[in-house]
Amino acid sequence: MKFYKFLFLFFAFSLVISTSNLQAQDDCCDDDSGPSDGMTMEEWQRQMDELTQRRTDLMNQLNSLNADIDALKRRNADLDAQLLKAENDLYGAVGTDKAGVNAFRTKFEACEKKINANCNDDCFKEIQASKIKCLPEFWDRWLAMETKVKNCGKVTTKCMKEYTVVKGDCLYKIAGRKEIYGNSRLWPKIWEANKSGVIKAPSRVPTTIPNPNRIYPGQVLCIPNLTDADKKMMENKTKGVKKTRRKKGKEPMMNMKDVKKDTDSSKDK
Repeated sequence: MKFYKFLFLFFAFSLVISTSNLQAQDDCCDDDSGPSDGMTMEEWQRQMDELTQRRTDLMNQLNSLNADIDALKRRNADLDAQLLKAENDLYGAVGTDKAGVNAFRTKFEACEKKINANCNDDCFKEIQASKIKCLPEFWDRWLAMETKVKNCGKVTTKCMKEYTVVKGDCLYKIAGRKEIYGNSRLWPKIWEANKSGVIKAPSRVPTTIPNPNRIYPGQVLCIPNLTDADKKMMENKTKGVKKTRRKKGKEPMMNMKDVKKDTDSSKDK
């Protein structure tokens, strides 16, 4: 809209300059006693008539442009009024006004920076309670902020490396690899890091590992870092599993000395 205003004003200014030049020519001609040398009276009169008509046409164009400018100004004022009303209605729908939105914007941006920087969500409840967050200006950013806050409470496993499962793999074997842990009994740590979701998997291959005995080729596993406490805990956990399995197994074989003793006793009888 401003561009069109400038264009009309520039054109109008050009017309005024042209009209001034014509006026100067008329004045110059009026000062002369008659046509210049080499020009007949008829030729001079014809040229004056043409210039006068041109001046009249330009003045009419100028007046028309001025009328268009006035109409555009009125139209612009009407649109500004409609925009202001729509803005007030929108702000009223969330129970505030322009000043309230400006104040909320400042708080929103500060809270957004805190949450993105270090998951500091002490300001989140205030933003959540305000209806102003529903305005188009804030809504998408609010959804992103909400997702960030939800994930803040989750423990994110830091992966030491990634490992792609191949045919014949199992978590026990993977944990025992030298480039992984070099200790097969630490397999539960890998499972815990991936049971809710692996890093990625091919199409039609499960993306979670609910059963540690079922992993599939192509799954990219997160191999988490281990602290000394983790290693000790995992070793104790796997020892407990091993003891439980032994209890469920076959009874141990009788000692050969006891067998011989029982045989001798039978012969004496």
